[in-house]
Amino acid sequence: MKNKSILIISLCLLFSSQLVAQVSNAKQDALVLYHNGKYRESIQVCEEELKLNPNRIESYVVMCWALIKNKQYAEAEERASEGLAVSPYDLRLIEALGEAKYYLGKNTGAMEQFQRYVAGASESGSRVGVAYYYMGEIFIRQARYQHADIALSSAVKKEPLLDTWWVRLGYAREMAKNYRKALEAYEEALRLNSSSSDASRGYERVNAKLQ
Repeated sequence: MKNKSILIISLCLLFSSQLVAQVSNAKQDALVLYHNGKYRESIQVCEEELKLNPNRIESYVVMCWALIKNKQYAEAEERASEGLAVSPYDLRLIEALGEAKYYLGKNTGAMEQFQRYVAGASESGSRVGVAYYYMGEIFIRQARYQHADIALSSAVKKEPLLDTWWVRLGYAREMAKNYRKALEAYEEALRLNSSSSDASRGYERVNAKLQ
């Protein structure tokens, strides 16, 4: 009887360890799939994880990233909101919710989330530059070009090698009629990417106004 009990306990422990390993592997696979650009597959793995544990925040985070990359913005907004109901202060979900709302055209809601993210994240936070960039784009949508200049200047300070961000900074400054600073931004964009047609056209427009 004693041996039988030991056998049952051993089998239960083995089953439990296998289940934990499966969940751990699924989590890793979801992130690997995401990084490999296999967004639908990553989403599916995250869905399976959440069936096993509806409170698994990592699954919500990776799923939201994959949904946004797959341009499923409404679903990303819904899932990020669900995740924040479980963990209200998770900065990764706050930033993801901001991106989802941005692409859905919900400027006010998106701005609120990006401001929450920037306020809560450290200066070295991995998405601080991205949050500032989206804030700048929202200000451009709202024709608040001086605010856009401030936000986009913060963005390029965090990520100085993205020529497209410098182009948008140049555009914001151009619209604010700050032509000399706009020219500097377009010049930097061209330094980073000499084949950028947007930067070239912006440079030519602003340079003509300064003649």
